[in-house]
Amino acid sequence: MEAGAVFDFLVPTKIMFGRGQVKKLHNCRLPGRKALIVITSGKSARENGYLDIVKQELKRSDVAYVVYDKVASNPVVENIVEGADKAREHKCDFIIGLGGGSAIDAGKAIAMMAVNDGELWDYMGTGTGKGLPVKEKPLPVIAITTTAGTGSEADSAFVISNEETNEKIGLYLPELFPAIAVVDPEMMTTVPPKYTAFQGFDALFHSTEGYISNKAHLMSDMVAATAIELIGRNLTAAVKNGSDLEARERVALGSTLSGMQLAIGSLTSAHSLEHAMSAYHQNLPHGAGLVLISAAYYKHFVNVPELRERYIKMAKALGAEEAAEPMDFIKALEHLIEECGLSDLKMSEYGILKEEFEKFAKNAKFSMGSKFLNDYTMLSEEDCVEIFMESYR
Repeated sequence: MEAGAVFDFLVPTKIMFGRGQVKKLHNCRLPGRKALIVITSGKSARENGYLDIVKQELKRSDVAYVVYDKVASNPVVENIVEGADKAREHKCDFIIGLGGGSAIDAGKAIAMMAVNDGELWDYMGTGTGKGLPVKEKPLPVIAITTTAGTGSEADSAFVISNEETNEKIGLYLPELFPAIAVVDPEMMTTVPPKYTAFQGFDALFHSTEGYISNKAHLMSDMVAATAIELIGRNLTAAVKNGSDLEARERVALGSTLSGMQLAIGSLTSAHSLEHAMSAYHQNLPHGAGLVLISAAYYKHFVNVPELRERYIKMAKALGAEEAAEPMDFIKALEHLIEECGLSDLKMSEYGILKEEFEKFAKNAKFSMGSKFLNDYTMLSEEDCVEIFMESYR
């Protein structure tokens, strides 16, 4: 594959990266006078003190706030409706997404729907969405990430699930780039090992997919390759010792770079396949789903001649310095999965049945069919089912 030299680059977010950066938020010119702080329904933001830190920073800036704390681990339409209603009710003029990708993605969607009429799903451009234009500029967003996974702090998209139609799809809008992103590794030390691994692989696959996409170009290659190396060589240490700030820092930077890769590059059908799985099984963490299908998915493209050198380079980035064949990437990936304690993951543990694979394949093609166009060779529905079958345990 020859990487093209023509591309658009737009990542207008002010990124505050590094240890202790969250406590410098009050030094920034914030984009409003009253914030809706969006967190998930879990306990981590409160119990770990992160919500209190953000509240204190807002008080130091003389900025008012209210909290919306109902977001699901896979955000659903209902969360966005409730959050937007609360933002309007309290006359909030900007949104803070505090947490992982779920909170930040929900914050972006709430920022859009707080000022636009109608139903959220009507604005979605794929699946059963109607692709309606977003007429009003979304409220400004500040993204404060407490995980290293989605990279949502550095891109202009959100992903939402529609429980009524079993669709999990994204919307890209340039106006949804966060005004400010805070990436503070000290806020990530409390993430449990398993979820550190899930989130790290999510970030890793954002860049490996971009690197083998037919839309790859010189700039996306630079960002993706660096992210693959940062995550691939440090994730194991972060999983095994959550207090290892050096490892956390490098994985966090890799995650943010992977978010940039999403903004300037592309994803492939791997994300379409996983979204189909977790659209029907909300208890399946996104990163876990990607890990489950990863070996079979990447093996499917391993013999594409144009991808040969890219697979070898990805293997070396993961630490396999002597890599000489495309399959060395698969081996390096499987080794990383094992080192991170995820080699025993099973679809069946999440209630997934073999009988669902055809349904997943059709859903992936219908809901996120555009990602299949980024593959170097087009996957058929039969190919998708085969990947699911090979991944099943």
